[in-house]
Amino acid sequence: MSGEARSAGPGIALAVLVGVSVTVLLGVYGKVHDPQFFSVNVAGFSSPVAVKSWLGSVAVLLAIGQVVSALIMYGKAGIAAPSWIGGVHAWAGRLAVLVSVPVAVHCLYALGFQDTTTRVLAHSLFGCFFYGIFVTKMLLLTRKGLPGWVVPVAGGLTFTGLTGLWLTSSLWFFQNNGLTF
Repeated sequence: MSGEARSAGPGIALAVLVGVSVTVLLGVYGKVHDPQFFSVNVAGFSSPVAVKSWLGSVAVLLAIGQVVSALIMYGKAGIAAPSWIGGVHAWAGRLAVLVSVPVAVHCLYALGFQDTTTRVLAHSLFGCFFYGIFVTKMLLLTRKGLPGWVVPVAGGLTFTGLTGLWLTSSLWFFQNNGLTF
């Protein structure tokens, strides 16, 4: 193991530990909190679940933009990276998290951590995991001298968590209700 990789190890471990702590704290809060059954609604939408489904879909579309821009930035898309791609990548990520926050607030405050069905349990686990890995990724981005694989793996896990959330919530909602607003 190189000296640089050895010196990055404690920073990686700390970021992962903080992310795991966020994951567990969200799950515990969601489980012990008494659900209020209402939190977020937006005028023009038929229900809070419709709002969640559409905001979740916007977050996933922005995250897909992040994956594409990351592939371009890392030279994996077969095209030269334009100078503006890093800014697009960062802003797509910021916006994805921003539109996911009302969804998370609704899920935690109105519904809590639930395990009534396999889908609902998976959704609760993906929600806690997504915010934990997001925190981990943000902490890793501030570290210098990380091995080249660390940030892409953290980004891929963040995308996986968000995709799992979308598959267990928004997709399910649209399949059962149509493209309802």
